[in-house]
Amino acid sequence: MTVYRILARGLPALAVLAAACAPPAPVQEGPPPAQAPAPAAAPARQDVQLPLKYQARPTVPEITPGDLMSRLYVLADDSMMGRQAGHRGNVMGTDYIAAEFRRMGLEPGGENGTFFQTIPLVVKGIAPGVSLSAAGQALTPWTDFSPLPPLGNTFPFGAEFRAQNTPVVFGGQLGGEMITDAQAAGKVVVLLPPTGDNGQPNGRWWPGYPRTRFPRAAAVAVAASDITVPAVLTLGQGESAELEEPGAQAPTGPAGMTITRAAAERMMGAPLAGMRPGTQGRTVTGSFRFGSRRPDAPARNVVAILRGTDPTLRAQYVGISAHNDHEGIADQALDHDSLIAFNTVMRPQGANDRPGAPSAAQRERIQGMLDSLRALRPARRDSIYNGADDDGSGTVALLEIAERMASSPNRPRRSVIFLSHTAEEAGLLGSEWFSDHPTVPRDSIVTVLNMDMVGHGRASEVARGGPYSIQMIGSRRLSTELGDLIDALNARRATPMQIDYTWDAPGHPANRYCRSDHFMYARHGIPITYLSLGYHPHYHMLTDEAQYIDYEHSARVAGFVHDIALEVANRDRRPTVNGPRQDPNAPCRQ
Repeated sequence: MTVYRILARGLPALAVLAAACAPPAPVQEGPPPAQAPAPAAAPARQDVQLPLKYQARPTVPEITPGDLMSRLYVLADDSMMGRQAGHRGNVMGTDYIAAEFRRMGLEPGGENGTFFQTIPLVVKGIAPGVSLSAAGQALTPWTDFSPLPPLGNTFPFGAEFRAQNTPVVFGGQLGGEMITDAQAAGKVVVLLPPTGDNGQPNGRWWPGYPRTRFPRAAAVAVAASDITVPAVLTLGQGESAELEEPGAQAPTGPAGMTITRAAAERMMGAPLAGMRPGTQGRTVTGSFRFGSRRPDAPARNVVAILRGTDPTLRAQYVGISAHNDHEGIADQALDHDSLIAFNTVMRPQGANDRPGAPSAAQRERIQGMLDSLRALRPARRDSIYNGADDDGSGTVALLEIAERMASSPNRPRRSVIFLSHTAEEAGLLGSEWFSDHPTVPRDSIVTVLNMDMVGHGRASEVARGGPYSIQMIGSRRLSTELGDLIDALNARRATPMQIDYTWDAPGHPANRYCRSDHFMYARHGIPITYLSLGYHPHYHMLTDEAQYIDYEHSARVAGFVHDIALEVANRDRRPTVNGPRQDPNAPCRQ
């Protein structure tokens, strides 16, 4: 499931827990070899776990916990390097998925007779060589000043900064008295941050506003680094992935940066206190540039088709989807068990939570948990976002469903299209591309059942969790008939799934309807259902590994999705669309 990258990476509070750690375990070169005993049931507690490494065994036609475990230990192995879209690890992961589809005898559903659909991914970020000096005195990047990235197509400013003895002018205070755009033309404009209700400088300001206010400036520098949150200061250091947009407007206009008050006074040559807007400063020289490049490796959707048996209905498709990518490799290694202890206490929903520093009581709980873990095993440093649950669990469930359907003598009337999307974590880019450029007619897709994070549903980890829990979103938004069909099917099961619809509420603050691949089909009017087991302390964390998955529960979810897909595939007519349809290019609304 997609999350803002900054939430997944910032863990400064862990520093208080860091202990002497053993070197990282050796990276395995390739998938584990076959042959191993059947897996035990997954543990309910984090201090008891399945093995860190597991040798996979051959799969069987039925959907089983053992098969899911064998598959996931391959897909979420360290050798896959976190499967980040546009990197070699994701290519390895998609090669594995395609090989499994091929082994099952499914038809290739990608481009040019293959299982793959390559999406036009580009990576955007800042180029090497960031520099800035004031009156010949160098300023330090990311300490004295921090470049801000371009603002995109809506406000296409700030892709490049080039200054050679460029004059500096004091522009005033944001929200207060400021100079005109004419006075700012061709200059670097230094601004003070706005003042809050308490009369103190306020670091909460939109980085785009100063650039739209002074479009003819060479650059706009807000003296707010001392009070601005670190997430803003480091925006320019990260990379983002986007779909290439031919003909998109090139970013122009003033560059943006945050600077410290000391750097601002160095640029002005005088204290800022009492300075009048329009005061002339020194000159600056420097440069930085944001640009785009091709990724290191292709980003690929994997698509396979099980052809239906009905001469008419086989031209229609029931879609089953999951995403194959995750977050890759972290900038720094952290102690695995310290992270578990901290997140269990402070981040019960993983990256969704923004904890402060632990209280004394919380610190004691964290340390007690860490001591218990240390008694069981040595320290292990970890830097790979394995993505076992997000969304390795959905991917291996997809493979299990495909193998069961492909091996059954009773094939469905409609065709089933298995969609393994890439670049979900980069902003649903793989599903956006496929839904805009489908390899089958878009209107032939009668529904899409999307699985994302179906590996953790224990009551100890997830609110309203339990052995038969399932969270469902969107099943009635476009087709009440689809939602009714699922509920009726569930009622007929020997042990019904306990469906939690609370996350589907309009306006729910978690915004889950907009955060996984199903939305890219819903925006085109295709009925969808999003199935998940929910958030937990491992969500978008380095600890999202295969040994913590509840394979019994995952198998129940996969069996449920399998049955829903067959129910839709064998009906005489497709689910009726009777819900409101949106403009496909409009923003998503929970």
